[in-house]
Amino acid sequence: MKTLMTTLAMTAALATPALAGSLATPLTEPTVPAPVIVAAPAGGDWTGAYGGLQLGYGQGNATGGLEGDGVIGGLTFGYDYDFGQFVLGAGLDYDITDIDLGGATTIENVVRLKLRAGYDLGQSLVYVSAGGARADTSTLGNDTGWFAGAGYEYRLTESLSLGGEVLYHQFDDFNGSGADVDATTVQIRALFRF
Repeated sequence: MKTLMTTLAMTAALATPALAGSLATPLTEPTVPAPVIVAAPAGGDWTGAYGGLQLGYGQGNATGGLEGDGVIGGLTFGYDYDFGQFVLGAGLDYDITDIDLGGATTIENVVRLKLRAGYDLGQSLVYVSAGGARADTSTLGNDTGWFAGAGYEYRLTESLSLGGEVLYHQFDDFNGSGADVDATTVQIRALFRF
């Protein structure tokens, strides 16, 4: 009988599930959801007015072998409208310069009425620009012509951007003088957006 009791006790012990800790329902660890990765927006918003300063270098040529270079700098104002990935805008530039074409002829200032179209890269804008220009000289008077070029702008903050622009200007038969005048300018620009 002692053997039977021992056998029953062992069988009961082996058949009973092992319990560790308390009899309370075990707590499950909370699951942490995986972070959601949100793609950065395809572009920034370039819509609005801007104004700023520009400074650079210009090189000019005139019929008869006249050529020279000098510093150019001034003010720029404009307005852009952002259509998503594309930006269209219009602007006005006024630059004072001292591009000496040789002899007594110097380009003294340039005014530009411009249109620009660009591609919105988010923090930066790549664009082409064209329009009408008026140049004043020391001996040939003043005349109107055209210009075309390209530029790049990088937004440092929501309201401040830096950029650069290269423009080619052409003035045919400058003020009826028979001289064709052209100039290429390279400028850096600091713009404040409103």
